[in-house]
Amino acid sequence: MKYFLVVGEKSGDMHAANLMKALQKEDSQAEFQYFGGESMQSVGGTLLQHYSEMAILGVLDVIKNIWKIKGFLKKCQKAIIDYKPDVVILVDYAGFNLRIAQFCKNQKIRTFYYISPKLWAWQTDRVHKIKKFVDRMFVIMPFEKKFYEKYGYEVDYVGNPVLDAVRAFEPDPAFRKNELKTDQKTIALLAGSRKSEIEYILPLMLEISNLFPQYQFVLAGVSSLDQRLYEKVKEYSVKILFDKTYDILKTAEAAIVASGTATLETALLGIPQIVVYKINSLQYEIGKHFVKVKHFSLVNLIGEKEIVKELIQGNYTLRNVQNELTNILTIKRLAILNDYQMLWDKLQTDSASQTTARLMLKYLRR
Repeated sequence: MKYFLVVGEKSGDMHAANLMKALQKEDSQAEFQYFGGESMQSVGGTLLQHYSEMAILGVLDVIKNIWKIKGFLKKCQKAIIDYKPDVVILVDYAGFNLRIAQFCKNQKIRTFYYISPKLWAWQTDRVHKIKKFVDRMFVIMPFEKKFYEKYGYEVDYVGNPVLDAVRAFEPDPAFRKNELKTDQKTIALLAGSRKSEIEYILPLMLEISNLFPQYQFVLAGVSSLDQRLYEKVKEYSVKILFDKTYDILKTAEAAIVASGTATLETALLGIPQIVVYKINSLQYEIGKHFVKVKHFSLVNLIGEKEIVKELIQGNYTLRNVQNELTNILTIKRLAILNDYQMLWDKLQTDSASQTTARLMLKYLRR
């Protein structure tokens, strides 16, 4: 069968790539075209548009880039028409992908959605668009199935692909020796994978390195971003390594992590962390009125309590990060690690990618 996939960010690229591998196992005739990235490209098929150019976050940035986004939409719609896929698989990235879902519905093209947009956190009204335009939804959080049930929409809970990625990870045994100082413990810095995240979150991360000279700070860089975003790193004794996030985390005593998929990855790899986030102040003031959840990070949402400290917007200060980093390196460390085990127990399932691939093929062959 012919599959067309649409991804808008780095984590989606990784999860879509694993889904593609699983589809290849279930369907020996599988062919792919996609808006995605390097991970998907390594599996095969044709990359039509890299996600890094599409990663536009926040209301104001969307408004500023409206014509650019419309151009990507037209390009994607034309590619789908030309390719004539058996199904279009949308991966998270709600603003863009819901428009593609509507287009596909009008064109009578089947549409599957893998990794639900976070409708339970904000913009709940979008659930009606999903019911109208998406043929099947495959969710990765245990609580999402109940959320959709409230709206009379049946979805499939398939497990969490982050668990698959962590299980499959094989640490480089020579990483510490080759890349790090062996006489100092490591603090990992994960500043996000979007331009705006690096701009707003990274500067304070770099400053904190000056307050803990006994540790080496290592930044997990993203090679697909404009390297000029990382210029400021040169002013600090912080090492930057690109596309080595899991290896960096596995050698770390603790981590400071931008809220997103990386917080769950960090937890499942067993690294105590502080979750941070900051955006344009006007965007934050607009957005906070729409947030409907008590917790911001995936770790606390899944755990249904505060497992890790969240320092968001105005609370993301040098003093707060300093105090909390001291805590997770000492008195809070054991409690966090114990709660991480509870996350494993909650998420433990068979391979999410393989389960999703089998279900997709079952629905397509009906």
